[in-house]
Amino acid sequence: CEKPLETKKNQIVFVLHGLNVTQTNKHIYFSLTLILYIFTIFVNLILIVTIFLEKMLHEPMYLFLCNLCINGIYGASAFYPKILYDLLFDSHVITYPGCMTQILVIYSFAFCEFTSLTVMAYDRYVAICKPLQYHSIMTTRKVWTLLLLTWLFSWLESSIGMGLTARLPLCGVDIDKLYCSNWAVVKLSCVDTTLNNLYGFILTFSHVSQTILILISYMNIIKASLRSRVQRKKFMQTCLPHLITLTNFTISLTFDVMYARYGSNTSLLALRNIMAVEFLVVPPLVNPIIYGMKLTQIRNRVAQMFNRKVAALI
Repeated sequence: CEKPLETKKNQIVFVLHGLNVTQTNKHIYFSLTLILYIFTIFVNLILIVTIFLEKMLHEPMYLFLCNLCINGIYGASAFYPKILYDLLFDSHVITYPGCMTQILVIYSFAFCEFTSLTVMAYDRYVAICKPLQYHSIMTTRKVWTLLLLTWLFSWLESSIGMGLTARLPLCGVDIDKLYCSNWAVVKLSCVDTTLNNLYGFILTFSHVSQTILILISYMNIIKASLRSRVQRKKFMQTCLPHLITLTNFTISLTFDVMYARYGSNTSLLALRNIMAVEFLVVPPLVNPIIYGMKLTQIRNRVAQMFNRKVAALI
């Protein structure tokens, strides 16, 4: 067993090794990453502002979508600023408090994303399977309660996980990733981590249960959609973007979790980096684009706002 570090935890500095092969082209990587971050913020803000300004879009589905975009900015901002700093200043270190904060934000983003998609599946189930009761079931109070519980539940899950990790004495400071992840820090411990593993399995069971609920919802939605052309059109317009978003995020997150726990450190670093950041980069960027293109009302409102701005400039 390795000897625990004698340094106080708030004085520990972790070394991130994920950028080792990018130093010769770091300015190119910095420019591309900055463009990607700005564009991610931009497309999410467009949807948020559009939904906020247009009273016709103050419906449960659009409020849940707005929440998804806010969470996308929240998650992206936990990853991009640090990686941009590392690229610009050739820095590959992060303090212990900074690492714990990044873990808390990234994991709460992931949990919030998954829980939000579950709530959105429930909303679509009620809209298509119980259309006459929709407004009596999805009241304004219920919508805001679901949004609040989504964030509280996500922060609670993340806080417990971070607390279990923070109690561990560490025997190393080298993290073989671009950012701080919970399992990467747990692996640096030289004591028993059974409790952390158990909590990880509890979280897995919780979110697999959410996946099952989503699948049950969609089985009922598909059955209802087959009954009429109107329902099929509603399914294609509102449910298909949700299914694409859900599939994209689930695959991205599964890759990261499986690779973090069971992947080999000897494999290609570029491949490890792609698999590690996919759930932080792709969903926040792709979600607003998918919904913006597929949802007619959003697309029309964005076009109207853009045309007004162009007309005002002319």
